Amino acid sequence: MAYTRMTAAEAAALIKNGENLGLSGFTPAGTAKAVTKELAKIAVAEHEAGREFKVGIFTGASTGQSTDGDLANAQAIKYRAPYTTNPDFRKHVNMGEIAYNDLHLSHMAQELRYGFMGEVDWAILEVCDIEEGADTCKAYLTAAGGISPTVARLAKHVILELNSFHSPAAKFIHDVYEPLDPPYRMPIPITKVNDRIGKPYVEIDAKKIVGVVECNIPDEARAFKDSDPITDQIGHNVAEFLVADMHRGIIPSSFLPLQSGVGSTANAILGALGHDKNVPDFNVYTEVLQDSVVGMMLEGRVKDASSCSLTVSNECLKQIYDNMDYFKDHLTLRQSEISNSPEVIRRLGVIAINTAIEVDIYGNANSTHISGTKMMNGIGGSGDFERNAYISIFTCPSVAKGGMISSIVPMVSHHDHSEHDVNIIATEQGVADLRGKSPEERAREIIEKCAHPDYKQLLWDYLKITKSGHTRHYLPAAFAMHDTLMRKGDMHLTDFAEYIKE
Repeated sequence: MAYTRMTAAEAAALIKNGENLGLSGFTPAGTAKAVTKELAKIAVAEHEAGREFKVGIFTGASTGQSTDGDLANAQAIKYRAPYTTNPDFRKHVNMGEIAYNDLHLSHMAQELRYGFMGEVDWAILEVCDIEEGADTCKAYLTAAGGISPTVARLAKHVILELNSFHSPAAKFIHDVYEPLDPPYRMPIPITKVNDRIGKPYVEIDAKKIVGVVECNIPDEARAFKDSDPITDQIGHNVAEFLVADMHRGIIPSSFLPLQSGVGSTANAILGALGHDKNVPDFNVYTEVLQDSVVGMMLEGRVKDASSCSLTVSNECLKQIYDNMDYFKDHLTLRQSEISNSPEVIRRLGVIAINTAIEVDIYGNANSTHISGTKMMNGIGGSGDFERNAYISIFTCPSVAKGGMISSIVPMVSHHDHSEHDVNIIATEQGVADLRGKSPEERAREIIEKCAHPDYKQLLWDYLKITKSGHTRHYLPAAFAMHDTLMRKGDMHLTDFAEYIKE
């Protein structure tokens, strides 16, 4: 059976105002992008004609400019979940124009299945190959797992973007597995990083497939900043800490799987671990795989890797496709609710390393909002991993904006990760080990080990003026540094006493 071929514009024209779209992809690898780009053009034309046109967007994680960016600029998104990083989308969210729901990534697929977010009208999946059956279609995904099997099963209609940019060989690294919902859910039978428990394809009811859009569009890979002396020092500090824990017997001598977030700091940490001869060859169980890990896999430094997406440069992606004889045995792409499953993360003993915007003196972390109000990016999978990790680590430079902002503050301005879930804070200044410590002990450890010298005395002064209690705060001054930043553009205070008088 041959499915109908159509252009991206023809496919987009089938989508109506108010409908909900479930998309493939994850940060922004493997994201459907041909149809959404055309949909943005339709939204612009409809608005110019005085007609309303907005859709809901359900994704695995962030998408690229052709989806989040173009649709946001076209005023075409009524609702969006979960994680995102696109600057145009961010701008419109912070202007109050989009109803954005930030979720833990492990929750997204199941909350759709539970009916928490309404119906899925359309699933648009990017695929590298299709087996066209009369009753069932086998759709092979490209560079990410995301929430594809869930949206394909729930959707009323399905559009497949057959993207020839991706090698059909991508089918060899996918493990598609969708758990049952309670009360019928069974344990996820992953006991090793390289276990495969599902199928290499998404199975779709052929009657749902409206059309196939053939295209050749590169992944909209995000460019990350090169490492610098600060991120390199953070990487060195984390590597040194983990080696010390291994020598103490806290971490087994065979080491444990690592998870690391996205960005230059994550690359620096993994690079430092890879170059440290005291660290044995290790495995990675994560949600995003970056260029640095791919290089270490080819060197044999990383033995096996499990991820939800290949968040890599297109050059690196081609390197994976060209070496598929190796990667098909050592690399597995899963759905986000499996890659980020608390059950599996805890069973494997994953060491989780993620980035914070700011951390307070008691170990609470803010990873999403600037000064508590402006969304920078979603929470992503950091909560999934940190809350269930063998060791949970948050990293950040001690200062930002040329020293005008301290990343260590009295109280976080937005609360994503509580002190109960955070074991370690690392900046370029040092590493604070919060395990087994009371709130006051944590505060002293963080100020002494992680704060920048320009702000260290100010934070000690805050601790001195705090009132008695289990967690000591002086509420009139808890956000004094943030307030000073908003009023004067700099967090430096003369002292808290003068601020309180103001």
